[in-house]
Amino acid sequence: MSRSYAEPRRHAPPMFSASFEKLAEMVSYLGSAESFGVQHGELEGYLRREGCDLLRRMLQEHLDARAEAEQRVSVLDASGVARPHLRRSQERQLETLFGTVTVKRYLYQAPGQEGLAPADAHLNLASDQFSHGVRCLIAYLVASGSYEEVVDHVQRFSGAQVAKRQVEECAIRAAQDFDEFYASLPQEHCAEAEELVVISTDAKGIVVRHQDLRAKTRQRAERNAHKLATRLAPGEKRARKRMAQVCAVYWVKPWVRSPDEIVGDVDERRKDRPRPQQKRVWASVKKPSKDMIAEAFDEALRRDPEHQHRWVVLVDGDPRQLKRVKSEARRVGAKVTIVVDIVHVLEYLWQAARALFSGSTPDAEVWVGNRLAELLNGRRGGDVARTIRRWRDKREEPLSSSELGSLNEACDYLTDRKRTRIMRYDLALAEGFPIATGIIEGACRYLVKDRMDRTGARWSLDGADAVLRLRALRASGDFDEYFRFHLRREFERIHASRYMERTPPPHPHRIPDLRLVA
Repeated sequence: MSRSYAEPRRHAPPMFSASFEKLAEMVSYLGSAESFGVQHGELEGYLRREGCDLLRRMLQEHLDARAEAEQRVSVLDASGVARPHLRRSQERQLETLFGTVTVKRYLYQAPGQEGLAPADAHLNLASDQFSHGVRCLIAYLVASGSYEEVVDHVQRFSGAQVAKRQVEECAIRAAQDFDEFYASLPQEHCAEAEELVVISTDAKGIVVRHQDLRAKTRQRAERNAHKLATRLAPGEKRARKRMAQVCAVYWVKPWVRSPDEIVGDVDERRKDRPRPQQKRVWASVKKPSKDMIAEAFDEALRRDPEHQHRWVVLVDGDPRQLKRVKSEARRVGAKVTIVVDIVHVLEYLWQAARALFSGSTPDAEVWVGNRLAELLNGRRGGDVARTIRRWRDKREEPLSSSELGSLNEACDYLTDRKRTRIMRYDLALAEGFPIATGIIEGACRYLVKDRMDRTGARWSLDGADAVLRLRALRASGDFDEYFRFHLRREFERIHASRYMERTPPPHPHRIPDLRLVA
């Protein structure tokens, strides 16, 4: 027999006998003539299925050995009350990645008090029946798939059994330490002094349950009658949404370019474009936008606490957003350069062009390119708006009411005094600042829309925020580090908080002596 096998002391019950029995069965099959006649895919399926049962047996026998070795200890709860009464071999089920196992442990009791099991603290068992491995798998999968898909994936590729409602509950619990995790991260210092700290924020709508709509949106939804019985008709969805605020903070090197390179989209020049570094994106449908913008500035401050770098804030030009950005800049004592996203400006230029040229025509495309070039070369938004109105006046045919409304809306956007002050794209390009919110637009798409905007989905606030947080952790590359932090916090909440001085008693135990067999 191999020296890797061990047996317990004489007269002691054999340890891991069921595991060795299962292993021997698997080895016997793999060496049999029957296995030599099957394809490798069938062998994979056999090993995955039977190997999972082997691992379940090993875990069960290890837990049984721990229970057998547990010794009585003195237990004081958080109030200093002793738990003198002992109940042995109290059982609870644990749903693991390998299947269901039973945990036996001592339960310490006192009259009128809930029992305490120090062994639960030593194993850091959750308050429900799911192991940390199952909870971590659920949290990871929820970030990319529906609850039904998670249930199917867990049951198909592990030994655990989980229901849809339990998946949602696990996701909400798994995401609860998100804010605390990021608040606990140490301050960062960028090695390269010329790099920019960039903050960007935008909003994306999520269809939520009626009771979770904001008051004004809920009133509008109640006034609107449904045209269809089974789904929302076009236009009705707007009154069923709540806005999720999305934020992004990252480092990026300055990239000086000319207006011609922006308009012409020179491919060779774009190859040298610096990539964002240490990008963090996150979103919330529960928190007000002002709180999310404050978090974005706190994240920037953590990265540059001494204000040694230049801060650039990319916005869409919404007046309330601008007001909050300026307020937060004053709060953290940072000097920021605010830039209106050129893509939003371009949308308004196209809106005016479609009114002037009766659609998205080649002439409209040339006209938009010329107006964009003017803005990039330093022309003010008000001057461009006057050019648009001159084109309107030169038209032989009058504009329709809708076309005129679109054109006036575009002009109003370009002439807003607060907005035009931060549309100096010539200066931004010369300084190497970003002028487009591609990062935040992408985050709105893959963080929110791709997962939250599925047909028929109606989100609760807690469920939506949990999924957004888990997706943000994966997108920012922080999922593994966060989950380790989450497990420490779970231990403190579930176990340490129930004992005197927040310290569970030690776990004395007798480990049987094992000897190697030659």
